[in-house]
Amino acid sequence: MPNIYKKKTWLPLFLIPAFAFMAVFLYYPFFMNILNSFQSIRTLGIPSGAWNEPWYTNYTAMLGDAEIWTSLKNTGLMIVVTLIFQVGIALVLALLVDNVRHGTQFFRTVYFFPIVISATALGLLFNLIVLYDKGMLNQMLELFGKTTLTDWKDEHHALATMMIPVAWQYVGFYFVIIETGLNSISSELYESAMIDGANRWQRVRYISLPLIHNVLVTCAVLGVTGALKVFDLPWTMFPKGMPVKSTFLTGTYMYYQTMEVKNVDYGSAIAVMIVLLGIILSQITGVIFKEKDY
Repeated sequence: MPNIYKKKTWLPLFLIPAFAFMAVFLYYPFFMNILNSFQSIRTLGIPSGAWNEPWYTNYTAMLGDAEIWTSLKNTGLMIVVTLIFQVGIALVLALLVDNVRHGTQFFRTVYFFPIVISATALGLLFNLIVLYDKGMLNQMLELFGKTTLTDWKDEHHALATMMIPVAWQYVGFYFVIIETGLNSISSELYESAMIDGANRWQRVRYISLPLIHNVLVTCAVLGVTGALKVFDLPWTMFPKGMPVKSTFLTGTYMYYQTMEVKNVDYGSAIAVMIVLLGIILSQITGVIFKEKDY
């Protein structure tokens, strides 16, 4: 019976559908996007009329585009929020749940639940929460004696208003990954440590954290690259970067240029920039949070 696994004659036949799917829906659009960034395209679905003169026009234009620098700054802040709050809170929750004897499945479901909900629905929900007039947050503050209403979407609060829901939504995603890593640790290690007199914090510090180090590295890389692509929830709360244009992220600004301004070739150039930043930052993250062999 095991000999059937040694016969690899038909293996390429089974791989062809997967490669065909990736070629049509991943590689072809990706390379066409690179090509489009060097051409002049002003309407979706219409072929390019000519190459840009010079061909790198869109890339030089990005250097002088103030909104690009704003989106990069906001995305950098989103990366910090992702690493500290999304991955950090997920780690704390996973460690707490791992030490709970009863009801662990309940907590796993509750923490993972926001991932199941549509980001568009969450955006609309948080819009109702932060409404200037009759929003839930302002009504709660009024109950505690605050007499003046706060505009949670003004230039002073807009970024926090946008990033808090995004951070809250994806905590459950990293929680599941970290919790899975913790479950793979043998209980015998903890029992041996308890026999040697290690308290709970010492077991976490010297057993749990070192053994899920590589899992945390994976979460960090996913968080950094994911922050570059965040789109749906921020766009629902702040469409077109409004009411203040300081809320653009790289993902939302790319969509704005492509779908709203109809500057398709410039949007393609921004997409290429996002891919390059993702590759560079993932490599840097991998070097900083280097994986370990045990």
